[in-house]
Amino acid sequence: MQGLRYQLFPRSFRMDKRIEDVVSCFIKHYDSICSPKHTLKSDQVLKVVQDDLKQLGFDVEQSKASEDKIKVPVLFSLNNKVDKSFDADAVSDDGRIVIEVEAGRAYANNQFLKDVFQACMMYGVEYLIIAVRNDYRGHQDFDAIFNFFETLYINGRLRLPLEGIVLIGY
Repeated sequence: MQGLRYQLFPRSFRMDKRIEDVVSCFIKHYDSICSPKHTLKSDQVLKVVQDDLKQLGFDVEQSKASEDKIKVPVLFSLNNKVDKSFDADAVSDDGRIVIEVEAGRAYANNQFLKDVFQACMMYGVEYLIIAVRNDYRGHQDFDAIFNFFETLYINGRLRLPLEGIVLIGY
C-alpha cells in the first residue's frame, strides 16, 4: 500500500501552513478513506474529513440538496448581485481555497479538468485542492493526474490564474 500522497503545483513553491493543515485532515483519516481498502464515494470521503475542515474555518457541503451546496461567485450583475456561481465541496472562510473531493470520475471522466476550469473562474480563489483516489478499479488515478499537472506546469504554455493546485491521493 502506498499511503496518502500529495503535491503542490507548481513544484517550485512550498505549501503554506493553511494548505498543510488541509492536507493533515486527509492524512489523519487516511485509514478510513484509503482507496485500495475502501470504495467510498466522494461524498462519503468528504463526510469523513468535514469536521476537521470546519475546525480550520472551511464551509463544507452538507448534501447534494440545493440549499446545502456551496456556491462560489463567478460573475456579478447589476447592483453587485451574483449572476453566476459554481459549486464547491468546501471553501475557506476567506474564499481563497477551494476543495474538491473526487472518486471514480476524477480521471476517467476528466472531472479534475472541470474542477480546474471552475476554480480558475471563481472570484477570489487562489488555490485549488483536489483529492482523488490513488487507485480506481486498478487504474492509478493520482499518478495520471499528477503527470497531467506536471506537464501543464513544466510546459508553461498555459498559465492559470491560480497560485497553485494541490493534488491529494487517498
